[in-house]
Formats: sequence, C-alpha cells, structure tokens
Amino acid sequence: MSGYKIEHQCPQCGAPAILEETDRLFKCAYCRVQSYLLRKNYFRYILPSNAPAGKELFYVPYWRFKGMLFSSAGNTIHHRFIDASHQAIGSNSFPISVGLRSQTLKLKFVLPKTKGLFLRPTQPFEKAMQIFKDRFNTGLPRPIYHQAHIGETLSMIYSPFYVDKKLMDGILNRPIVHNVPKNFDIADLPSKHPDDHIRFIAAICPGCGWNLDGQRDSLVLTCSNCQSAWRPGTGELRRLKISHIATKSKNAVYLPFWRIKADIPDIDLATYADLIRLANLPKVIEKSWETTKFHFWSLGFKVRHKDFLRLSRGMTLSQPDGSLIREMPADRLQPVTLPVTEAVESMKIILASFAKPAQKILPRLNNITMKPKSFLLVYIPFIEKHHDLVNTELNMSINKTVLSFAGNL
Repeated sequence: MSGYKIEHQCPQCGAPAILEETDRLFKCAYCRVQSYLLRKNYFRYILPSNAPAGKELFYVPYWRFKGMLFSSAGNTIHHRFIDASHQAIGSNSFPISVGLRSQTLKLKFVLPKTKGLFLRPTQPFEKAMQIFKDRFNTGLPRPIYHQAHIGETLSMIYSPFYVDKKLMDGILNRPIVHNVPKNFDIADLPSKHPDDHIRFIAAICPGCGWNLDGQRDSLVLTCSNCQSAWRPGTGELRRLKISHIATKSKNAVYLPFWRIKADIPDIDLATYADLIRLANLPKVIEKSWETTKFHFWSLGFKVRHKDFLRLSRGMTLSQPDGSLIREMPADRLQPVTLPVTEAVESMKIILASFAKPAQKILPRLNNITMKPKSFLLVYIPFIEKHHDLVNTELNMSINKTVLSFAGNL
C-alpha cells in the first residue's frame, strides 16, 4: 500500500518539495541543506480543493490509521495490515471516510497560515480505532484476549466542502446530499484552527556539530564523527544509547532491534531460565541462567506483519548473549523506522506467541502488567546472501525483498 504524497517547501530556501508520508530526513535538491522533520503528536493534512473562486471553504476532519493489527484470539495470534480513515465529527451529513483520495491526491500540511474554517474533531481517535477493530474483528474466533496496533501511522486529514444551495464536495464540486439538511448551519458546528504541529530542525549532531546520517524515513540519525545516535524528542533531538554485536564478516548488514527490560509481576519471567520454562524450550537449564536477565527483543524496522512477529519472537527466544560493543558498527545499517514505543506495545503479543500452555496464559493476557524499565537499541549483524540476510548463530533470516518493500508500510 503506497503512502501519501505531500507538497511542501524547503524550510531553508523555500523551494518546492514533494515528501513521502514516511519522510523525516529531508535534503533540498536546490540548496542541499539537510533538515529533520519533527511533529507534535500526529500530522495534520488537507486535501486539495477544486472549488470555484469565492466559495467559503470549510474542512471536515478524518482520522486515518495505517499499521499492523495483532489479535490474540482463540488459541493463536492473527495479524493483518490496516489502512483506513473515519470521520472525526460524527455527522451524518458528510462521507464516513476519505476513501482512496489520500493515496491519489497530493496533500499539504495544515499550517498556521492555511486559510479556511476547520471543524473541530469531536470524536476521539480511540472511538475511531474501536470502529476499525469491530470491522476487522468480524471473522476472528472468540474470545479475543488482547489486541495491539503496531507500526501505526496516525494522522488527521481535512477534506474540503462548501455550501452552494447544497452541501458540495470541494474536490469534485458535486453535491454530497441533494438538499442542505434542515436547520443546517456551518456556524453551529464547533471549529478550531489546528495547532502548529510540525517543525524542521537542522540535521546537525547536537554533540559535535557534524552532519547527521540517515535515510529519508529514519527515526534515528547517526553521527560518524562522534559515534552517537539521536532520536526525535519534543522539539529537539535526544541522544540514544546504542550497541552492536560484532562480526568478522565483511558482507554484513546491521539490523536494528529494541532490547527492553520490563518488570512483569504477574508471571515468572525475569530470567533466561524463566523463559525456558515458560516457553517449554528443549534445553537443560544451567545454573547461571537463573540469574541471567530476560529481555524482550522487538524489531526496530518495518516489515510485513507476519515477518514482524516471526522475527521478534525468534529474537526474544534466542536472547542474544554476544558481547555488546557500545558504539556504532562500521558496516551498513538498516534504518530505524519503528520507534521504541511500538516495541513496548508489542511485548504482550510476543509473550502470547511463545508462552505455554497457551490456554492458561492467553485468558490472563489483558490483566498481565508489564512495566518497561529500560531499553537499548542493538544492531545485529546479518550476512548478505543472494536472496536473504542470514544470521546463522541465531538461526534467523529475512528476505531482502521484504526489506525493500517495507517503505510502503
């Protein structure tokens, strides 16, 4: 599924630019300056209007969710990809969604200078998300013990309308209803111009002033000069702890994983020995494993939903114990495209994927408390083969084509 195309301007020289939905690191084709895009909570876009000149436009808000939905239902885990939108004002006078328009039309960011009347969202995103879940849960077995939406892209899309004896679609210039609803007055609907929600900052290392490196969709930028890594914070870049496991291979690609330490008071899962017992792994428990700390491992990059669960489960069961080197690897890096918040969201689904017996653990899943205590970004080496990236020590592989299409997720 392709993402948005967004019309914008270079924050330095004002040159026109077309951004992809997932773009964060922007390099202007004219002035060559690199900037990094920061957001406040979620992005807000407007669809382009084709309304005749002089029409007073108003914009109706729509929640849009794009991501993976994992459901622990019955005795297994179901997963699917969702890309859906839903009206955010609960009105019967306007279309319930924007349909495919967000994928076929070029959007623009809503800025303080954007003209028009913007209707204020009155339906919280949680209500729209529940509607999405209800729609996609129809075919799932019951009971549904737990659901997690991971890799999500949450945004709000404003669609243009105007009144010309009838309620008119501001894109097609066609009536959406044959007559204006009785007693309809746009002034009666609550309105509020969206807050300023985006900010571009220079992609320069806050530590040493060197240019930062990354791909267009990178959520973590790296500095080759001072060997540091940075992730977006509130209006600024924040330093991130990183490590990697070394390899002697000269043909390695380093994939990013989030390693999370969490307190789980409701079940015994504090050590590697606890993991072996809970997952019923065919291993003889060594004494040292009773004090070896357990960590969840979750992907730091986007892949298809079935590969996300397979790789996160496999890495968590493997519990990589190689010596961690507290610096950036020198080889190729796969960009980080999933934030640590998504890794935290995935912990219960990862637990559900390996815990035995399932019939005892799954009914308790929603009531199990998980308190993240610390996290670390770890780069794991995978050796490039003809079709796959392979780590033989962990007995894991991923098809290179899967990674190449991940930017569309």
